[in-house]
Amino acid sequence: MRPQIASRVAGLRTVTRQNFSTSAPRMSSPYHYPSGPRSNLPFDPLNKFFGIKFVTFCAVGFALPFGIAVWQTKKKSFL
Repeated sequence: MRPQIASRVAGLRTVTRQNFSTSAPRMSSPYHYPSGPRSNLPFDPLNKFFGIKFVTFCAVGFALPFGIAVWQTKKKSFL
């Protein structure tokens, strides 16, 4: 291998070995939110009625366009 290429490869290896670190989270900050599973969700999946609410929400969202299409085809046209 040529010495120029060898020096470039060695230089690339040292560049890729940079360590990135993060600072420790400040717990006294007003912008720190709790972390962990299900802490970032706007609903409670452990609720007793979550499954019923979720299935109802999905069923209504899926059936609504079909219901609107049927209603539009069944209504009388005034033109």
